[in-house]
Formats: sequence, structure tokens, C-alpha cells
Amino acid sequence: MERVSKQPMICRLARRIWIILEMIKFEHTLFAMPFALIAMVVAANGFPTWNIIGWIIAAMVGARSAAMAFNRIADLEFDRLNPRTANRALVTGIVSTAQTWIFTLVCIGLFTFASYKLNRLAYMLSPIALFVILGYSFTKRFTAWSHIVLGFALAIAPSGAWIAVLGRLDLAPMILSASVVFWTAGFDIIYSLQDVEFDRKIGLRSLPQTFGPNAALSISRLMHALMAAALVWFGQIAHLGAYYFAGCAVVALFLIYEHSIISPSNIKKVNSAFFTMNGFVSVGLFVFVLLDLFLR
Repeated sequence: MERVSKQPMICRLARRIWIILEMIKFEHTLFAMPFALIAMVVAANGFPTWNIIGWIIAAMVGARSAAMAFNRIADLEFDRLNPRTANRALVTGIVSTAQTWIFTLVCIGLFTFASYKLNRLAYMLSPIALFVILGYSFTKRFTAWSHIVLGFALAIAPSGAWIAVLGRLDLAPMILSASVVFWTAGFDIIYSLQDVEFDRKIGLRSLPQTFGPNAALSISRLMHALMAAALVWFGQIAHLGAYYFAGCAVVALFLIYEHSIISPSNIKKVNSAFFTMNGFVSVGLFVFVLLDLFLR
């Protein structure tokens, strides 16, 4: 009887966790994860121990999940007013603010513990990383360049993975992190095209809201050009070979295609540009890095 009585509670808890994971778009962890794994395998010149791999993945999942859940809490009042976000679980009450806070704190704990298990430097830097990834949620209130802050939040991942493997920070992962800053800022500008009118009405800041969609898209293209240049520079510093640079060329083609399907007058394909293309960029580059390390 005791086992039967506990089952509904376990099911309800699992359902709440599943709803929160849907709300924070857990599957989009795929975006930043490959760049952390690129830094990891290049630093280790192959694969490190399973212990290091496991704690790097745990740290990334914890950090990204905490940041997204906290973002939903911080933006709750705006999400209630925005037709695009009015159906989110926290807005509709399917999950409560208290439940989302608990999830956020558990994820922060996971990230902190994983950093501790990796090495001393990773653990010492973990509060700074948390400050950046959680602080991003407030930047749209006062700066149009919040896209750069988001990029910096995601860019912590490859530098953190490098530190996890070698216990130090070198120039190579910093350049790779810079590429993530430019990449993220570029696609976040595109994504924010959906909310230009709402942002103007409510007083939130973004590059499309501040400078207009045309100028914002020009800045996005510049960001992605800088991303491609940074990837080439990283390959040179890290002494990567032909497979890697072929991957850089493929990434550039994906970015060109991403911009070809978006215009200020046609943002219907924003989700395709944002989700599909960027998944190809990060996962595709990681595949080419693996080819370069193990076949050349």
C-alpha cells in the first residue's frame, strides 16, 4: 500500500520537472554544449577521462538550466504581457514560481558541485560564471547590447571546459569563447526581431528595437563574420588541420544561408534560422574537430 501511495507523488514530481524542462527549452543545451566539448577534446588532444567528461556535462547542464529557469522568473511580468510568451507554463500557472525557484537552486547546486569536482580553479571561478549567466536576465532593461551579454554567458562554456581539463586558461579557449560571443549575439539579434514592437511598447531594449531591423541585421551579419574569423584564428593557435578548417567553411555556409532566409519584412523563418541552423553550426563543427583530431 505504501508503494502505491507514493507513486502518484513521484509521477506528479516527474511531470512538474518535465514541464519545467520544456519551459526552459532544455533541448537547446545542444547549442552551447558542442563548443564546450570542442574545447575539451582540443585541450586533452583527444578525450579526457570519463570522470572529467561527466562533470563538464553536468556543469554545463546545471548552468544553462539554472540560467533559463531564472530568466523565466525574472521576465515573468513581461511574459504575461507578450502574446508570444503568454502560454509559457510559469505564466499560465501550470508550474509555480516556487517550483521554478527550487529547480533553479538545484541546478545552481549541480553546477557548483560539478565545478568543485573538476578542479580548484573551476570552483573558484564558478561564482563569477553564475553572476554572468544569471545577471543576463536583467540586461534588456537598460542596454540594447544585451545580445553581447548573452553571448558572453554562453562563451563561458568553452573556456570553462578548457580549465576543467588543464586547470588553466590559455589564449586558444579565449578565442574560441570570443567566437561563441559573436555567434550567439548574431543569432539572438535575429531572434529578437519577433519582439520589436512589444519591446518598444514596454520599454525593453534590443538592437532591432533601438536601431531598427535593417541596421540590427547588418550588425548580426558583422557578428557572424567575426565569429568565422575567430574560428579560423582558434584553429591556427590550436594547430588544427584541414578537417577543422573545412568545418569552418561549412559553418560559414550555414551562417550565410541563415541570413538569406531572414529579412525585416519576412521573419516567418526565424525559428528555422534560430534553432535548425544553429544546431547544425555547433554540432557540425564538433564533428569536424573530431575528424581532425582522430584522422589527420
